[in-house]
Amino acid sequence: MNTTSIHRSAAEGYAAQADLYVRGRPDYPDAVSGWLRDRLGLGAGKTAVDLGAGTGKFAAYLAATGAKVIAVEPVAEMRAKLAQKLPAVDVRKGTATSMPLPDGSVDALVCAQAFHWFATRAALAEIHRVLKPGGHLGLIWNRRDTDIGWVAEMTHLVDAYEGDTPRFAKGTWREAFPFDGFTPPHEERFMHAHTGTPEDVIVNRVRSTSFIAALPADEEAKVTERVRALIARTPALAGKDTVTLPYVTFAYSARKQ
Repeated sequence: MNTTSIHRSAAEGYAAQADLYVRGRPDYPDAVSGWLRDRLGLGAGKTAVDLGAGTGKFAAYLAATGAKVIAVEPVAEMRAKLAQKLPAVDVRKGTATSMPLPDGSVDALVCAQAFHWFATRAALAEIHRVLKPGGHLGLIWNRRDTDIGWVAEMTHLVDAYEGDTPRFAKGTWREAFPFDGFTPPHEERFMHAHTGTPEDVIVNRVRSTSFIAALPADEEAKVTERVRALIARTPALAGKDTVTLPYVTFAYSARKQ
């Protein structure tokens, strides 16, 4: 299995900027722990899959429930970061339509910041295959809160480069549902924020975006320059050692029927 089966922006961008993904992407709100327990039924004695696991930001939350965690990720550079960060997690090469897992073998499967890349009926059929009867599917995304002026400007700057890249905000992932064999996804929202240096919270967040990371070096440098100019002209950001980027976390759960 290789990365030719995934979108070019993901294959090239995430391979090139795995380090920036670690520094620039936010974690998840504390409420996620309760969501994993109450909505997905995770805890000791359970087995959970993190599909499209990336560098393991969400796998750590799965592991904290006490469940056995299997991380499935197609990009080698991402798998290497995950294995280094979370040595207790079982890291495997795979894609949403070809997971190295037996039928009916896992209690829950979560796609964190990932389902929009492979939101097809073929992927849902493969997820359905590996889940136990009554098992749970979780979909979760952190989305920037564009009600804040400078966040909206930052988002507009980034979106100009998205092209045909699948993204949560486009909403096309919803077209995979309804799906025979899963209950309709149940939505919950949690407020969240990423606090740190402007370089990590803003600049590296932009640079870790798949289609920005996949740009030629000179074009990526222009984007970075524009982001730093935005910081310099925004009173809430300019000259600050620490800044906060607000997010809304969208969490969806469905059960295998």
